[in-house]
Amino acid sequence: MKNLPMNSHTAYATANNDAPVLQIKDLSVRVVGNATSRHVIQNLNLEVRAGETLCLVGESGSGKSVTSLSVMGLLPNDGLAAMGGQIVLEGEDVLRANPARLRQLRASRMAMVFQEPMTALNPVETVGDQIDEVVRIHGVKSKAERRTMVLNMLRSAHLPEVERMYDAYPHQLSGGQRQRIVIAMALILKPRLLIADEPTTALDVTTQKQILLLIRELQEQHNTAVLFITHDFGVVAEIADRIAVMRSGRIVEVGAKDDILARPAQAYTRMLVSSVPSLIPRKSRAIQEASVLDVSALNKTYITKSMFGMRRSVPAAQDINLTVRRGEIVGIVGESGSGKSTVARCVVRLLDPTSGAIRIHGEDIAQVAGEPLHALRRRIQIVFQDPYRSLNPRVKVGDSIIEGLINFGVPRTQALQKASELLSTVGLDDGALQRYPHQFSGGQRQRICIARALALEPDILVADEAVSALDVSVQAQVLALLDDIRKRTGVAVLFITHDLRVAAQICDTIVVMQYGQIVEAGPAEEVLTSPRQDYTRALISAAPGRDWDFQNFCPA
Repeated sequence: MKNLPMNSHTAYATANNDAPVLQIKDLSVRVVGNATSRHVIQNLNLEVRAGETLCLVGESGSGKSVTSLSVMGLLPNDGLAAMGGQIVLEGEDVLRANPARLRQLRASRMAMVFQEPMTALNPVETVGDQIDEVVRIHGVKSKAERRTMVLNMLRSAHLPEVERMYDAYPHQLSGGQRQRIVIAMALILKPRLLIADEPTTALDVTTQKQILLLIRELQEQHNTAVLFITHDFGVVAEIADRIAVMRSGRIVEVGAKDDILARPAQAYTRMLVSSVPSLIPRKSRAIQEASVLDVSALNKTYITKSMFGMRRSVPAAQDINLTVRRGEIVGIVGESGSGKSTVARCVVRLLDPTSGAIRIHGEDIAQVAGEPLHALRRRIQIVFQDPYRSLNPRVKVGDSIIEGLINFGVPRTQALQKASELLSTVGLDDGALQRYPHQFSGGQRQRICIARALALEPDILVADEAVSALDVSVQAQVLALLDDIRKRTGVAVLFITHDLRVAAQICDTIVVMQYGQIVEAGPAEEVLTSPRQDYTRALISAAPGRDWDFQNFCPA
């Protein structure tokens, strides 16, 4: 994919003529409670100019989102407080604005797009009413005028059937459509500053490309300053004019995109950039081991029934055939709604397949139920996308890991010894056994989830978007861990992902799905370098930053 379109009015041309739209000067944010509490942000200096996209990058906990919430005046009163510095928005210090003035500034002068549109939108109000509320609060009295403004904004966001969209509820829209709604809501009053906090993290590559193009298009129309927070360096390579790197609440490096990505000056920046997986696939390994999982003619159709008794059939997976051998990692890739997770959940038997066979070492488990199914659970385990929701926050890590072992009759003392060994395997010490999930980072929690999945020594490990929520350095560690476990234990891995970079680096075989069907399958090296199908080529061309080889710090 070529770089996203930019007109001649670049960030640097703007920088030479205009004062910054946003200036952050010596900002410090501290945990409230006592005078000795630690600083979350310390002496932060940053600026964004009209028409410029500044990407703010760094690991989880570096202070990126706290920075954005500080600018918007959304820091939790009982949790964090700005203790010094200035946040100047077009000459006005946001930190000194009272609550009423902050409400006036939001949407009219500055706006924010959050990562998860389903939490940003009210599920019981139509999207039209929610955007209308923004316009009404900021002084447009005429309902007809407001409706016209909203419909025009929906058209600008390239949403189809805008009249229907206006009356739709969030759950009736796709993830990409919901994110377009949130962007429309943020930009309807033409704010001078847009803050986008991980707005494309949960989206597949084609939808992600559309959202990035939309933000750039609307930015150019209104000369908006954009502060874009992300851990996806592919996105950074596509959209950034400048990049600011954060670590532990401080800016460690700021510069033009090409300087930061190709010639990083700081060791921390070099570590981040080198952690970005390459889209160039690793050399395919010849897997000669016996088959562990065989899926044949698998179908899954969802049947929904309306309040009037009408039945509707939705085929989510159709005639799926795939094989995973011992020690092999098979990746399933495709857009949201392609059927990837449906196949994974059928394999794990969290869903009952409509028809077809799922054989583990030749034994068909597709129609097994009751006690026999319970006995099969230990042979196939799953690691989910979100480590925050995968662990019970009220249960200690040790008890979470040994739960499966206890359920299958292993004595508690023996189970705890096994848990300690597993924590060592995933790079954690056994002191973690007595701690709770909230006491760990996201990457550590995902390691714990992997340890729990391995406790029963499964034949098959299903990883459903297991690294998509992690920043690049932690992602690289978890991928290396999975590969190491595969080598040492011989476990077969079914790896579900929408990130082609990740698939290129860890998968031996890639299966491409679209509309519930397999459109292409083969060795990863072959599929990613010589795709046979137009759909596969479209996925690859949509991958952000595909022209960059981050491993060598230079454009490919």
